[in-house]
Amino acid sequence: MDDLTIRIMQLSGKGYCCSQILALLALEAQDRQNPDLVRALSGLCLGVGNSGGICGVLTGAACLLAFYAGKGSDEERADDKLSLMFAELTEWFAGTVGGAYGGVTCADILGDGERRPDPGRCGVLLLDTYRQVLQILTENGFDPAGVRSEEDR
Repeated sequence: MDDLTIRIMQLSGKGYCCSQILALLALEAQDRQNPDLVRALSGLCLGVGNSGGICGVLTGAACLLAFYAGKGSDEERADDKLSLMFAELTEWFAGTVGGAYGGVTCADILGDGERRPDPGRCGVLLLDTYRQVLQILTENGFDPAGVRSEEDR
């Protein structure tokens, strides 16, 4: 078991959901804290608003890409590569997760009527998706441990 797997298990054990864990991993990579962001991402847990809709791992991962490449203030602009990074993520997730479970909703992944994450299944999805996001970021010139510079805004 590697350090990332252990960290995901620790955060899950503290009660954070999938989308929050992705944000916490990104913040930790930058040695930052942002409780407001982490709190806001709880709205994506178990499919938006606990609806069983689109998996919070996917929506959280999209938020993670935007965390690095999106517009965050009047002075910033979204990176031109963001749309392509979203497309790469959703294509990968649909092929990998959708192919395995017949869709990308929490209901597809966990089964209809299930309102709790499956630690084994969701943990693997988190790990694989976080690694995919890191790969997408680095392939597009983003340093996951770096904070956006003034010239990138």
